[in-house]
Amino acid sequence: MGKKTNAVRILEKLQIPYELHEYSVDENHRSAVDAAIKLGISPKQLFKTLVVKGDRTGVMIACVPAPGELDLKALAALSGNKRAEMVPLAEVFPLTGYVKGGVSPIGCRLPYPVFIDETALTFPWISVSAGARGQQIFLSPTDLCRATAAVTGAIARMPHEGESVT
Repeated sequence: MGKKTNAVRILEKLQIPYELHEYSVDENHRSAVDAAIKLGISPKQLFKTLVVKGDRTGVMIACVPAPGELDLKALAALSGNKRAEMVPLAEVFPLTGYVKGGVSPIGCRLPYPVFIDETALTFPWISVSAGARGQQIFLSPTDLCRATAAVTGAIARMPHEGESVT
């Protein structure tokens, strides 16, 4: 196993049960859906972590299912913002301490508000980044909400059958 990440240390401190899973990172196939396939799980159970900025609240963390995309208007409404926009990639590491493809909703540099798409609550467990590329944490969605003080809501747009979202 790789080195213990900040996310893993926080879960252990909170005594939250989790499983750590690793997969090989392929530079040509870096999507969250590809990670789910390598892990042998449903892409709908792997939640990608996105860094977003609201016009009122500032930086926020949003988790949506791998095949979906973030609905910025829905996130803005849920978070009390008028607008929300993706944080430029160059700002992700300085803000979170995590690299692209390894951003975890747990253990960012600062305690940003976390928002998780409500579909997470339909599964007994979900997967989120452990804070390093190629490492995923499997845990219950309620435990993830507890660890991050997350708010859940309808913040993802999912593709229709046979359609892909980029």
